[in-house]
Amino acid sequence: MYEPAIIMTGIGLAAAGVLAVAARVFHVDVDVRIAEVEDALPGANCGGCGFSGCSACAEAMVAGKASVDACIAGGSDTTARVAGILGGAAGSAEPRVAIHGCAGGDRADRKYRYDGALDCRSMFELFGGDITCQNGCLGGWTCVRECPFDALERGDEGFPIVVADKCVGCGKCEEVCPTNIIKVFKLSERLLHFNAVGECHAPCAQLCPAQIDIPRYVDLASNGLYAEAINVVKERNPLPLICGRVCPAPCEVGCRRVAIDDEPVHHNYIKRFCADWEMNVSERRPTLVLPSTGKKVAIVGGGPCGLTAAYFLRRLGHHPTIFESKPELGGMMRYGIPEYRLPKKVLDVEIGEILDLGVETRVELGLGKDFFIEDLESEFDAVLIALGAWDNSSLRCDGEDLDGVWKGTEFLEKRELGIHVDLSGQRVVVVGGGNTAMDACRSSLRMGASEVTLLYRRTRKEMPANAVEIVAAEEEGVKYHFLAAPTRLLGDEEGKLRRIEFLRMELGEPDDSGRRRPVPIEGSETMMDVDVVIAAIGQKPLPDWYTDDLKERGLKVTKWNTIQADEQTLQSDVPNIFTGGDLWTGPALLVDAVGSGRRAARSIHQFLNGEKPWMPPGTFKGPTPLEESRAVEIDGVEQLPATRHPELPVEERIHTFDEVDLVVTEDLMRAEANRCMRCGTLCFFKDVERDHHTNGRGLREHLAEFMRVSPDV
Repeated sequence: MYEPAIIMTGIGLAAAGVLAVAARVFHVDVDVRIAEVEDALPGANCGGCGFSGCSACAEAMVAGKASVDACIAGGSDTTARVAGILGGAAGSAEPRVAIHGCAGGDRADRKYRYDGALDCRSMFELFGGDITCQNGCLGGWTCVRECPFDALERGDEGFPIVVADKCVGCGKCEEVCPTNIIKVFKLSERLLHFNAVGECHAPCAQLCPAQIDIPRYVDLASNGLYAEAINVVKERNPLPLICGRVCPAPCEVGCRRVAIDDEPVHHNYIKRFCADWEMNVSERRPTLVLPSTGKKVAIVGGGPCGLTAAYFLRRLGHHPTIFESKPELGGMMRYGIPEYRLPKKVLDVEIGEILDLGVETRVELGLGKDFFIEDLESEFDAVLIALGAWDNSSLRCDGEDLDGVWKGTEFLEKRELGIHVDLSGQRVVVVGGGNTAMDACRSSLRMGASEVTLLYRRTRKEMPANAVEIVAAEEEGVKYHFLAAPTRLLGDEEGKLRRIEFLRMELGEPDDSGRRRPVPIEGSETMMDVDVVIAAIGQKPLPDWYTDDLKERGLKVTKWNTIQADEQTLQSDVPNIFTGGDLWTGPALLVDAVGSGRRAARSIHQFLNGEKPWMPPGTFKGPTPLEESRAVEIDGVEQLPATRHPELPVEERIHTFDEVDLVVTEDLMRAEANRCMRCGTLCFFKDVERDHHTNGRGLREHLAEFMRVSPDV
């Protein structure tokens, strides 16, 4: 009776002995912190950390194979808890967020009818999907289904919408998207991302030197989301207040409304409204600045390029210091653009926002006079030389040294420096056809000139100045004398200018610029009485900073006094020296300088991180239109009345330097924004298909409500 019990007890004791021996032989110490760390993680098992799940991530953290901030789903709170468990301090990690890059959705044309499985990956296997666009969303909603955090929603327009406050940047959507429409970016990657050829780019955005996503901010503005709209602009351009006033909007040339002989959408009206709105609100969203890297960058030149580079470098955690020869920052924006176009209080607001990020300044210090590049290299890790084009071209005719002859930028600069220039009752002739010439003409009138005449050697059609400036100057009383080139300036016995001689011209064959070359007409010399001549026929950078030491080290300059540098990275042949702005391009648009400032900041950031500056293959080299965009046929679009920009009446403005162009009303801004067709590379909104943007009414009736005009206008 007792035998079975004894046998079973013996077997149990034997098993226990075997287990005891095995435990000693195969003993594995389990770190109790693994369970604690795993409990601190959100349990999403999203894979965004790079491990198979939260358990594997916890083991890697405890083993030191993953950082305490590896869990991107948990965010900063989870990082702090894990750091506490492991006895360390929580650092700061860049936030990651998904960005959806398609603007087409249901608007894209179809190549064929597809009734297969509604999954983007299977759709893509069949001839790349059924839509004609190479970089469009296939609409299978795979990313929406795969997102573990419900951070993607099905949009009404046929492509997913990213819910930013839910997105943790796990990258699952990017992993499953076969057309690479969704990308997950860190802040630094987003700020310094340059357009790639395979991405969705509307024609207007293709022509923007700053590469702003124009349809995106216009769409946000049309829906009253002004803070969001201006943040889109500031991802690429930190100067929307300024550019909204003075940018000639090269983007508008590409607007598809032009193809139907309609006026382009006036993006600047929209950008300026949003920027002015932000300037006047009491509370703004704070600008995110990444933790300090300890790296210092000297930026020589406080114009648009230098300010832009400082903005992006500071946001990336570096410490830029701007060196400026003038008393205040702004460069040509402050000392070359008159107050009636760009009020200094507006300029100060925009510059102040950049400096408030922690950008240092040292003013009234001239390169080549008060300091040299060699002096900076002992204090700073990299140097950006972003000097403007302050040297004026000569008229190349006798009499330029007479009293009463001015150079264009010199004339404009004196007033902005507070130096009194009395033109009361003076007869002024301005030579040139660009924006500096227009500014000189209009400023002369405001300074009391009795008569202002513009001499230009070509016709009105060839003038490089902004069309609106040409019209405004004419409205204010400037007289135009086309096909005329000065040959002599004549003065009296006291050396005072009295007359100007010019030759009449005719247009010959086109020159390198594509404009017809002016050819003198022999024997057509003409005299004109004059008191002041302002020469505004071209500018270039000054060469006085270029030392023998820099030359010996391999820094090269061109015959136009610009720096030779890599066209993609703007890095010179001296690795720690970069360039941008007019010192790179020669005289160009303000927005060109902004674009080069961001490009230089990207390269400097890479250099400071120990990388060789580079741009990824396929980077869009614009601003030029893509061929596929040119071939799009525009149908289903009708001409719609454009918003007229409000301005001070002529009789008021010619006696003051008050701002001439005024901000549009909210209704007019939204009406103009609704003229936008929300283009992608190939697709666009047809006016008849936009009911969801107009509450079911036709677009013309919708705009009539905003513009207070009859629907049949």
